Amino acid sequence: MSKVVKFGGSSCADAKQLSKARRILEEDSERRYLVVSAPGKRFPDDIKVTDLFYYLYDAAVRKEDTERILKRISDRYQEIIDGLGIHFDLQKEMDVIRSSLASPEREYLASRGEHLNALIMADWLGWPYVESGENIFIDEEHHFIPEKSYPVLARTLAKLDHAVIPGFYGSDGNGKIRVFTRGGSDITGAIVARAVHASLYENWTDVDGMRSADPGIISDPKPVRTISYQELRELSYMGASVLHEETVFPVRTAGIPINIRNTNHPSDPGTMIVPAYTGSAQFHMVTGIAGKKNMSNIQIDMAMMNAEIGFGAKVLSILARHGVPYEHTPTSIDTMSVLVSTKDLEPVREKVLKELNEQLHPDRVFIEDHIAVVAVVGEGIAKTKGFAAEVFQAVADADINIRMIDVSFSELNIILAVDEENYEKTITAIYEEIEDRL
Repeated sequence: MSKVVKFGGSSCADAKQLSKARRILEEDSERRYLVVSAPGKRFPDDIKVTDLFYYLYDAAVRKEDTERILKRISDRYQEIIDGLGIHFDLQKEMDVIRSSLASPEREYLASRGEHLNALIMADWLGWPYVESGENIFIDEEHHFIPEKSYPVLARTLAKLDHAVIPGFYGSDGNGKIRVFTRGGSDITGAIVARAVHASLYENWTDVDGMRSADPGIISDPKPVRTISYQELRELSYMGASVLHEETVFPVRTAGIPINIRNTNHPSDPGTMIVPAYTGSAQFHMVTGIAGKKNMSNIQIDMAMMNAEIGFGAKVLSILARHGVPYEHTPTSIDTMSVLVSTKDLEPVREKVLKELNEQLHPDRVFIEDHIAVVAVVGEGIAKTKGFAAEVFQAVADADINIRMIDVSFSELNIILAVDEENYEKTITAIYEEIEDRL
């Protein structure tokens, strides 16, 4: 059995953090494949190494002096090398990067933070280094190419008992480096886990796993010890700060669990993300509460709307033509509301209103801004009679008017829309009501 271990930027920030990472690796012999990020911030006002490489690219494009930034990057890595007490030829690697500045490529330079960190870790651990650009393939739209990557990566890793793999990047297969757009190293870790058929993908970061609500709203919310992939998707969609879906997909399809852990508190069990709950799994009726602000409601009023076949499809097609994805579409017999992100709607607001009026001839169409949505998520909701009523009553008792209610047949979540000014108050009221169910 093997485990894939990924350490994020905060866990790779300096030699002290990397020493913690090594101790974690050595505690479990099944931790055989390591994915690393570029060094992150050491203190609040610090600059991430990846950002330094972006600055380097910008300076090279503008034909400005790049040596100052190169030295800053070099000093950062030399500090790590000295702190680890190893002899690593950093100058050789920096010379390669310097030579690339004659024709700078943004994605290539952005990837060098992970590349250097993985080389240093491989040297320190005495593990083989596996080049992501030769084993992971990404198209020009930054999408992972699984059918090409998995066979190559699996063959490479099958020959190795241990390996260090840089996160965040791959190549287009023709030698051009490509990077993932978001959560890059997390995605690489999931890809490696899938390729080696890992028993577990451990994602080590600087938090003790997931929390059941936003700590910025709820003081010390309860930790989430176990969550299903489906619950994770719902919470992530609703704005919770959890793993990006592209991270989850490779391991979800293979049924590999993910364990989110804290490098600074390695004894904490963190959060286990599982394909599905089993009889032995720790089960909560409610897993978490999440939400997001800055929503707009497009409301269309029209008598006998229900008799016009395809009315809703026409509304959504108009939004689609203007690149506005919809979130929810609550309706009544003569009214249809479409909840969308204000950010997505704003650039095309007047065009959307104009087309809705011209094509549908409604009695009235208008847009309300400053709407927020709040979701209560949990696979146990469907099994609990009267739970929705408890949630609604808690919000009412807090003197908050619910603008919209959306409960699917699956009853995996309950979604409420409220005026944005009541967003934090709504989350607080619901959390206090259901805290013992979390």
